[in-house]
Amino acid sequence: MVVIDTGPLVALFDESEEQHEVCYEAMKTLKGPPVTTWPVLTEVFYMLGSWRKGRVELWDFILSGGLRIDDIHGDRWSRIRELMEKYSDLPMDFADASLVVLSEAHKVKTVFTLDRTDFSVYRPKHTPHFRIIP
Repeated sequence: MVVIDTGPLVALFDESEEQHEVCYEAMKTLKGPPVTTWPVLTEVFYMLGSWRKGRVELWDFILSGGLRIDDIHGDRWSRIRELMEKYSDLPMDFADASLVVLSEAHKVKTVFTLDRTDFSVYRPKHTPHFRIIP
């Protein structure tokens, strides 16, 4: 299982993005659908803006099972807050915190992100560091 962040999802569904090809090729190497959270999807749809083609393709991808979406259960909210306070100097946003908590809940060590700077700093409970792709 791989956790996926906002950047690669935007790049996958916006062909004008500089990292589109890199993310597309990395996506083909995954052994199953990546998993993300609702806060990440909110950012992706916002960043795709009024570009209808990207939004339609993202919806098709989600509905076809190409992306798993994890709910943030109430027992995870305090951990999200804890992480956002711990990394407030970056600062860590809600979406990133939700991905770290998701990775902890499922013991996922690999994150698909274009945000290497922040995700190389985050330290989830289950591993000393994330493996970052691409």
